[in-house]
Amino acid sequence: MIVLKSDAEIVAMRAAGRLSADLLDYIEDFVKPGVTTLELDELAHAYTLKHGGIPAPLNYKGFPKSICTSVNEVVCHGIPNAKQKLKDGDIINIDVTSIVDGFFGDTSRMFYVGKNVSPIARKLSECAQISLLRGIAAVRDGARTGDIGATIQTYAESQGFSVVREFVGHGIGRTFHEDPQILHYGQKGKGTRLGPGMVFTIEPMINQGHWKTKVLRDGWTAVTIDGSLSAQWEHTIAIKSDGEVVILTESEREIAARPKI
Repeated sequence: MIVLKSDAEIVAMRAAGRLSADLLDYIEDFVKPGVTTLELDELAHAYTLKHGGIPAPLNYKGFPKSICTSVNEVVCHGIPNAKQKLKDGDIINIDVTSIVDGFFGDTSRMFYVGKNVSPIARKLSECAQISLLRGIAAVRDGARTGDIGATIQTYAESQGFSVVREFVGHGIGRTFHEDPQILHYGQKGKGTRLGPGMVFTIEPMINQGHWKTKVLRDGWTAVTIDGSLSAQWEHTIAIKSDGEVVILTESEREIAARPKI
């Protein structure tokens, strides 16, 4: 069942979205060679609490940390740890979700580590970001979820990359995951019809190689099946009562740096 939100609830959700966006702005300055993913997690945890939020991933279905840190071939749900030090040339997705006044705000971004990130890694990350923005541009009152997926898949594959099938976007509100599911591939005109009051994430995971993934023994960390690089960007999107589509998790810094699509 899709839980529709009032315009007042969408405004309330913006507080959670803003905290998550501001957290990613804050954490960017610490994404450098030599830092451990556990240190990033500790910084994010402290920042969230200091600003009145709760880190939603912590203990969610047993997840042990406050953020997800997915480096290079890790597609999603990477677990921060003290042994993993970032290296010059790495790419990392940091996925954060804050709870503020009972509402969830879910977002993620890619970050480059050091000065020697390869051209293909940069192209992949940029493709994932533009895929997200094009997917958002397909959202409107009366559209279908398949319109989002088809738009993302068409663009990503035109750039020579593939779209992960196993993980999808989702409705969100007073709970972390709700209906509808948002596939990042598919056919236009298919899927759930979009309308006012719907709030959901779009979070395409784009792989350099094959779209298939596998989950490691920890039960969380998903990696590309062929060891190729993966990139992901994510926002929480809302459709207001008048049909206006708003991004709830975009900071001023991110807006200023938004690429053309």
